[in-house]
Amino acid sequence: MIEEVLRQLPTESTQQAFGYPSLFLLVASGSLVPVIPTGALVSTAAVVTLHQTSPFALLVVFAVASGAAFLGDMCLYWLGQRGVRSKNGSKWLETITSRAAPERLAQAQQKLDEHGTVVLVLSRLVPAGRIPVMLACLLGRMPLRQFARGDVPACLAWAATYQLIGILGGSLFPEPWEGVLAAVVLTLLISGTPALWRRLRARMAG
Repeated sequence: MIEEVLRQLPTESTQQAFGYPSLFLLVASGSLVPVIPTGALVSTAAVVTLHQTSPFALLVVFAVASGAAFLGDMCLYWLGQRGVRSKNGSKWLETITSRAAPERLAQAQQKLDEHGTVVLVLSRLVPAGRIPVMLACLLGRMPLRQFARGDVPACLAWAATYQLIGILGGSLFPEPWEGVLAAVVLTLLISGTPALWRRLRARMAG
């Protein structure tokens, strides 16, 4: 039964032809509309490519994921800049603002003043840390070119981190689906734990 299912799976070249564009679109969309768990997508793609025969598959996933994340960040920042310059703002600026707690925004502004665009790298690696820092950059009227220079290493570090999570998950289990499940669970735990901890602290303080 299992052998029959495996024979019906798409070939490796077909998986790559559909997988890479899909990964690019999903990561770019997730960067532009911060709802999709893009880290889990990268980890899952890393697990799948780990079991493929192509020696450059992991490198392609890294390039696609980091490039898509950068493109999404640039589009979102550009739209946010339009909102800052407009008297009536914009829905994109409202979306960014609504997803940044006031205390986290204040912390982001302080760190941005102290460390500059280096904070962008850390913000990409810390769960839910990207939006407050991006909003701080917008409110500080940081030029798009300066933001881009800081966002390049941030996207590279982000893609490498989540790809490494996928590689570890795929290496621990012999079956690809087991590695995918482990990578998804791990990335969701990483992204969800800080938010859960903040809620618990707020309830305890209340």
